[in-house]
Amino acid sequence: MVLSCLLLISVAAGADTLSVSPDSRFSSIQDAVNHARSGDVIFVQHATYHEGNILIDKKLNLTGIEYPEIYPGDTAEGFVVIADSVVIRGFQISDVARSYLKDRAGIRINDCRHCLIENNRLIRTFFGIYLKNARGCIIRDNEIEGVPGDEASTGNAIHLWYSKDITVERNTARGHRDGIYLEFVENSHVENNFSENNIRYGLHFMFSNNDDYRYNTFRKNGAGVAVMYSRNIIMENNVFEQNRGSSSYGLLLKDILDGQIRFNHFIENTIGIYADGSNRILYEFNEFRENGWALKILGSCSDNTITQNNFTGNTFDVMTNSKTSMNTFTGNYWSHYSGYDLDRDGVGDVPYRPVRLFSYIVGNVPSSILLLRSFFVELLNYAEQITPAVTPAFLEDRSPRMKIIKP
Repeated sequence: MVLSCLLLISVAAGADTLSVSPDSRFSSIQDAVNHARSGDVIFVQHATYHEGNILIDKKLNLTGIEYPEIYPGDTAEGFVVIADSVVIRGFQISDVARSYLKDRAGIRINDCRHCLIENNRLIRTFFGIYLKNARGCIIRDNEIEGVPGDEASTGNAIHLWYSKDITVERNTARGHRDGIYLEFVENSHVENNFSENNIRYGLHFMFSNNDDYRYNTFRKNGAGVAVMYSRNIIMENNVFEQNRGSSSYGLLLKDILDGQIRFNHFIENTIGIYADGSNRILYEFNEFRENGWALKILGSCSDNTITQNNFTGNTFDVMTNSKTSMNTFTGNYWSHYSGYDLDRDGVGDVPYRPVRLFSYIVGNVPSSILLLRSFFVELLNYAEQITPAVTPAFLEDRSPRMKIIKP
């Protein structure tokens, strides 16, 4: 009751309010929507509502009181929004059925502007929140939890397609194919989200430009984040943690131009960052700790700068498939570095070559990882450091830091 009173105070002057509950004039949400005028507020009282494909075709504020539960049924979605400036907050939407023909969602926004979707719970929905050709919308403080199957039968928690100026913040996404998916999305922001236990990626970019993601956590996904065929992506202050598998990584970069990867934490991933065809990217002030491979940067990558990062306790710091390097490594801390600092300026006097011979062997013969701690392997790596024959002689950090860097 107190919440209802507070919400009523915030209603814009001139707007009517309608109330939905099983024993009131409007026992159906759709019936209340049909009777409302543009700009009205609809309060939905706590109850269970068995209705789906609730069509919002005018500017409305729909607010749930104590999370009314909506069950759309086997062939329907939850809310379908086709009007600008719609607010949907405070609902629980459950059991949107899987489909191999339609991307059914708990909340769908089609061709709309300036909508707000906040503080909802989407439980066992095929897709959670789905935006198509949207602009200026905000998705925040939603909890989206699915039941993972295989990739073909599991949708995405938050799915953005052909949209601009979208803010996705403070959401929790679990148990889906991708936690957050962006395709043809521009000038958008993904911040302070928690994406965990998703089958494929915690966050997935495709053909999306001029976006940023900051302060997110990607934990225990098939892979943390994939940024593909995009440019001008800023990636800062994120945590990529325990994304493990035979070919898993914290961050995948595929055909990326002009990005920034700064102040991130890559912890206990199979591969911290895997970069292929990614150019003109700044890697700065990142932590790579206890990964299998901290950084796999292929020969197709060029004009990247890797500076002032901490590489601590990784099985392999850097791997590449090329004997040449078109990238700059400078001023990083390497826990495997065994050089000296005679002038005590904090910079090692001997360059560090982070690519170990054994990483090449493991790349070609994965089962050889069993020899990792053997004395013979240590001899091979030491000999290769002195006189590089297989590893790239020019991939080196000429000013390795002696102590962990504190940004």
